[in-house]
Amino acid sequence: MGLSEITKRYLKDFLIYLEVEKNFSAHTIRAYNSDILSFLLWLDTTPIEQTDHTKLKDYLVFIQRFNYSKTTLSRKIAAIRTFYRFLYREKIIESNPANSVHAPKKNKSLPKFLTGKEIEQILNNIKISTPAGYRNRTILELLYATGMRISELSNLNFGNLNLEENEITVMGKGSKERIVLVSQRAKDFLEKYIKTVRYMVAQEGSATEENEDSPVFINKTGYRLQPQSIRTVLNDIVKKIELPKKVTPHVFRHSFATKLLENGADLRVVQELLGHASISNTQIYTHVSTERLKAVYDSTHPRA
Repeated sequence: MGLSEITKRYLKDFLIYLEVEKNFSAHTIRAYNSDILSFLLWLDTTPIEQTDHTKLKDYLVFIQRFNYSKTTLSRKIAAIRTFYRFLYREKIIESNPANSVHAPKKNKSLPKFLTGKEIEQILNNIKISTPAGYRNRTILELLYATGMRISELSNLNFGNLNLEENEITVMGKGSKERIVLVSQRAKDFLEKYIKTVRYMVAQEGSATEENEDSPVFINKTGYRLQPQSIRTVLNDIVKKIELPKKVTPHVFRHSFATKLLENGADLRVVQELLGHASISNTQIYTHVSTERLKAVYDSTHPRA
């Protein structure tokens, strides 16, 4: 049995809420949509308004049989909790049965990062002789220089740039605005891209305006370059140079944070630059730095 019209409306309104009010990335919204749709189909004829804690526990038992990773299970539970908070806020339900539903504890894993040599290897293998290639190099230079999330970079408009002060204003998770700093090298690439390359990226006749609301990075049709396109570019480069690591745009963010801490940056400063709501989210990078220190010690100290 499919979803009722009222349930479809609840789901549609929830997705709009995630996009407009929570400022979730398109990737996260797609994942939450899939998670909630699966849950609603499992509910079948049980109205959302009549779902209680016991019913939610039954669903959690049901999805355990699929052997999802702890990360995937945590996301599915987070989606359900967010969905029911939305329903409660909109007064669609009188009480929130998901309040006492908790995600499984995830195994702590150190974030993957690249060495400076690996970063340069990737950057130097981008052909900047074409407009698209120069744009791609500029994007990866910015990711490493600023620690921005890929969605934040994709959403950049000209109004966000303050290159005279080497600053960019970005809109992070939860619609939280912050300022990131741009290195001189990344700034040079960005300024040349804007002045001499950007208009050549788009096909003739495409819109390439540069007002405050115009996207900084565009595709060949003149529209905003989407995160998936950037991921594809990076995947192609890593495959070409046969780098024995899985590299994503988020790995550039991890590499940015790790390098700052290794060079003595204050943890609070790194937290601010990354846009982490809690210092605990940033502290994981100190473990990475400690591991690096131990590796260097073990390989260089004569009595290690």
